[in-house]
Amino acid sequence: MVKKRIFPDPFGMNAELCKIAQEKIGNNDLLVNMVSTRVRQLNSGGRPLIDNPMLGAADMALSEIVEDKMDYELLHEISPEIRTAKNPGEE
Repeated sequence: MVKKRIFPDPFGMNAELCKIAQEKIGNNDLLVNMVSTRVRQLNSGGRPLIDNPMLGAADMALSEIVEDKMDYELLHEISPEIRTAKNPGEE
């Protein structure tokens, strides 16, 4: 499968990247926390996990999630109650 490169939107975060990342994570609050934490790291000199200098920090963070360069692990005792793509819960 060939991955399509998504180019940046000069007016904000790329909507397609947001949609794909949300599907991968499955929890908007968790996605916001992941992206904001990663943006702070990148803006503080953190090294990008993908090579695309055309992207802003937010799109870079989203791209890292979409390209499976970043993941998460819930460590808190209430983690089993948090619904994510990894833990969809009972339907």
